[in-house]
Amino acid sequence: MICKPALRSLIALAVVTTWSSPYAFRRPARSGFAAPDSSNVTAATPDAARYRIDAAQSRFMVRAFAGGLLSAFAHDHNIAIRDIGGEANFTYGTVQPASLRITIKADSLAVTDKIKESDREKIESTMRNEVLEVAKHPEITFKSNSVAATKTGDGQYQARIAGDLTLHGVTRPLTMSAQLEFGDKTLHAKGAFTLKQSSFEIKPVSVAGGTIKVKDELKFTFDIVAHP
Repeated sequence: MICKPALRSLIALAVVTTWSSPYAFRRPARSGFAAPDSSNVTAATPDAARYRIDAAQSRFMVRAFAGGLLSAFAHDHNIAIRDIGGEANFTYGTVQPASLRITIKADSLAVTDKIKESDREKIESTMRNEVLEVAKHPEITFKSNSVAATKTGDGQYQARIAGDLTLHGVTRPLTMSAQLEFGDKTLHAKGAFTLKQSSFEIKPVSVAGGTIKVKDELKFTFDIVAHP
């Protein structure tokens, strides 16, 4: 017959062994999603995962539109954002709760139009030194504060992402729509949004006495790729 103190010790040993076992409560991989690495999963939310943005595979573009009296003689410009980083946190199956954080190096913006190299250098210099003032404001950041998602297909969702955008040292609320697609260890987020430069205390570029200038509103498109 086992005495009570010995019995309590055996029970405690069994509990410790069960919870410390690497095979205890292991969750299987889910179809359509990559099984998360244990370092990316929080204890409170076992279905949560963290994916990091892959700058080499991601595409983030800005389109600036020409305006003014002589806008017919000017050109719209396409600008690529080269240096982008950050992470997306989401929940398998429902996406929510989720979050998105993006960091952009302001001096990584580059004109992609087929123009003379001298014109490209002049536009990029103006953009970095006069418009964005990258020496004072080296980073552009976006941090979400809410994400709402609706399933539209197998591994596909329509999402509404609301958060704060910090540009030119000014922070303003921004909401964007995105199509999310989850593959094998890959997350794609595609979408578009617009913003006004004046909202971030940026004065649109103007030349020739204002007869040619860049319109206040800019259009952004993105195809972000992230991996665990």
